[in-house]
Amino acid sequence: MQIGISATLPAQNLHVFHARRASFKCRQPSPLNPLTKPNPSSQNPASSTEFTRQHLSNLENLLQIKTQPDPVENKGRGLLEGLNLSRIWPETKAAEEMSPRHLNRLKRLLSKTMEYSPRNNLGSRWREYHGCNDWSGLLDPLDENLRREVVRYGEFVQAAYHGFHSNPAMSTDKAPLPRHVALPDRSYKVTKSLYATSSIGLPEWVDDVAPNLGWMTQRSSWIGFVAVCDDKREIQRMGRRDIVIALRGTATCMEWAENLRAQLVPMSESDDPTQKVECGFLSLHKTRGAYVPSLAESVVEEVKRLIEAYKGETLSTTITGHSLGAALSLLVADEISTCASQVPPIAVFSFGGPRVGNKGFVNRLNEKNVKVLRVVNGQDLITRVPGVFIGEGSKQQEEKKRKNNGFKKIFDTTDDNNPWAYSHVGTELRVDTKMSPYLKPDADVACCHDLEAYLHLVDGYLSSNCPFRSNAKRSLVKLVHDQKSNMKQLYTHRGLSLNLERDRLRVPIPSCLPSPSS
Repeated sequence: MQIGISATLPAQNLHVFHARRASFKCRQPSPLNPLTKPNPSSQNPASSTEFTRQHLSNLENLLQIKTQPDPVENKGRGLLEGLNLSRIWPETKAAEEMSPRHLNRLKRLLSKTMEYSPRNNLGSRWREYHGCNDWSGLLDPLDENLRREVVRYGEFVQAAYHGFHSNPAMSTDKAPLPRHVALPDRSYKVTKSLYATSSIGLPEWVDDVAPNLGWMTQRSSWIGFVAVCDDKREIQRMGRRDIVIALRGTATCMEWAENLRAQLVPMSESDDPTQKVECGFLSLHKTRGAYVPSLAESVVEEVKRLIEAYKGETLSTTITGHSLGAALSLLVADEISTCASQVPPIAVFSFGGPRVGNKGFVNRLNEKNVKVLRVVNGQDLITRVPGVFIGEGSKQQEEKKRKNNGFKKIFDTTDDNNPWAYSHVGTELRVDTKMSPYLKPDADVACCHDLEAYLHLVDGYLSSNCPFRSNAKRSLVKLVHDQKSNMKQLYTHRGLSLNLERDRLRVPIPSCLPSPSS
């Protein structure tokens, strides 16, 4: 294969290339061609050109790069850009625009070998990032350390999804065996599996009519895990030992059935009858299975054990979930907030969560000092239910309350007695699918509620005035694979040209989120 230097570089850069090539001396045998020994005494330009050609040829063969002409770009630049020779001969460039025409940028975003960013030391500020001040001053613009922490907790939820789908079925004759969970952060270890059980079940004749429904109709299902940080360096970086409770979203028929039981009911452990939560969520939280305890019992038992095991250390409890898991996270936070005499600070990081209770429940969590950061996609319909037309869902009511005290008393009375008067909890971090340069503005409901789409939007979010930052670094591979129909065609076509399907089968999808400082 013959490669002409003049054919691979623009004419205006030839003098730069020759000047740098003249000063470049290969002092060691090339790792790409160890049998070739460069002669340092040779000054023959033709010989130097041959060495360069040989190295480029070997490098191209080693990386197995297939270059294709790009009608938009300068065709001659394709090879050197694909080989990333800027690491050898860097040159100053103007900042790239947020445009799909930049092949290098797209290749980085579609790459599975993402660089690991430095984890900034949270030190004495960990309580602030954990929500002690309700994340005041950290959301607009979004603090880069908080962005990294939010996405990291979202990846724990992804691990819960993967853990369930890898083995969704449960035996109805015996207790489940411990299962392996591949965590995105190796400094944590899983200490407890969590199960949720529905209080309702399908009639017995369903199994006779449709015996192959399998795990879709089982009442108890693995829903998440408890993990604890077990790495000294990470504990020192975070300023405390962190306990994480991660919960996945809806996956079985019984869980969907519970989601539809949207009437508010009083909490059995509360002395205040005005504190109410959604019936279906409470059922999944409190119901025991045939061979597994309820989610509430499991979480309380494990958190109490960890508090005792690490007595004397600085601890925190972080609960994270998506969709149904986001709703259950609030009930779990309420449950463990009083499980011991000295409970570590509790924070909830939820993604795409629906409303869970009424204002009485909101006040209950506030009194217990449970901090909640809700990541909400403005296009996600799930975050607007239950109670779309009343309660917090009615902007007209809220406006009338502010303007008229008489209306305020009427609506407050209605909210206290209405079985559909729901309210959201905590602080909101709002993102929007329409602000992503990669997703279609009319993306469907599934995409707007997808957890990977949420993490993509959080990674790109900068501020309300600049919703998507130009240096967003999260890989697009999983998003292209899962939401291909909702991606702009240019990215799906370019993704196919980069053989994403082949790479997806051979290389694991990365979960690291580089911070803006890297």
